[in-house]
Amino acid sequence: MTDAQVHHDAGQVLMGGFEGLDPDPDFVRLVNDGRVGGAILFRRNIESPHQAQQLLSRLASLPSPRALMFSVDQEGGRVERLKAPFPELPTMRSFGEVGRKTLTRRVGALLARTLRAVGFHQDFAPVLDVDSNPANPVIGDRAFSNDPNMVARLGAAFIDGLQSEGIAACAKHFPGHGDTHVDSHLALPRLDHDIERLRAVELVPFRAAVAIDVASIMTAHILFAAFDDEHPATLSDKVMGPLVRDEVGYRGVVVSDDLEMKAIADHYGIGDAAVRSLKAGCDQILICRHPELLAEAHEAIVKAVEAGQLSKHRLAEAAGRVEQLKRHYVDAQALREPVDLDAALADPDYPMILEALQGAVTEVGADPTEREAPIVEYALDEGDPDEVLELDV
Repeated sequence: MTDAQVHHDAGQVLMGGFEGLDPDPDFVRLVNDGRVGGAILFRRNIESPHQAQQLLSRLASLPSPRALMFSVDQEGGRVERLKAPFPELPTMRSFGEVGRKTLTRRVGALLARTLRAVGFHQDFAPVLDVDSNPANPVIGDRAFSNDPNMVARLGAAFIDGLQSEGIAACAKHFPGHGDTHVDSHLALPRLDHDIERLRAVELVPFRAAVAIDVASIMTAHILFAAFDDEHPATLSDKVMGPLVRDEVGYRGVVVSDDLEMKAIADHYGIGDAAVRSLKAGCDQILICRHPELLAEAHEAIVKAVEAGQLSKHRLAEAAGRVEQLKRHYVDAQALREPVDLDAALADPDYPMILEALQGAVTEVGADPTEREAPIVEYALDEGDPDEVLELDV
């Protein structure tokens, strides 16, 4: 007979998605059975902000052993699951071109309020990859800059803004996806960087994120050959433990990138990948499209514990971290003042911020190293904009 706690813990570490604008019947059964701990919505699930709000409300009302956590990828630029009339943000590169932390933090806070009004708890943003490879097909303008220190400062500001308004941020893609020339959605990228290179470039923004207590960090499906020439970072205990826990000192929730991406799916079965990711040190496992694969992963995790291939302690540790995240960002939402969705969508701060941002980019130009004219800081900021979130990076 399956240990009830193992069954519960295996469900809590899984977050999944489904097709369509309504709750998938197979996904609903997983929720009812306690075999999934959260839902992630994509563009395929969202017709409008109000429809997304209703969908999340229906999911939240489902009988389940534990409240679900609701997540989304809402970065800005080309990665936005919620479209107009949801306020659409420019690329993170545009924030890097302006280089103002208070403006970036304010945008994060406004975005969080609007996401909270829809019913989300977690945003898989911001991208903390350093845009060091112009041939990178998947990061590019999703990154703040090719300067690690700029990425660190603005990434920390965006995280601080999101979390100040009750949305769990997620720094991604650890230990760094910026220097690849392969999209991990389509194949398995490989990097040969040693620890000194990672310390000088890729890890700088993640250290800043950890310093301000980022709620979660997402892994990269990349083969870091200097550490493990067989398994990608998400599935490697030679990468995740030594780098994210020991080198960077992070103690919070580590999220796997979607295990259905080809960098993983072309090389591993979904159950094997789920077990390997937990053994490597991931706490929250994403399987973003097919509920039947969630069920397969849950079964594989339970069987791995029963067979002694995955320790019960490691699974409990992962589930405990997810539970703490839920206390801070799911349970705590009930204690916050509700945000009216229509009011959030019409917040006048959005156009003011975007006008200030566009004006600064136009005034200064695209190359931050050639700035001469002063940048007009966002009008609602007070004090010296350069005194916000000073970090030793």
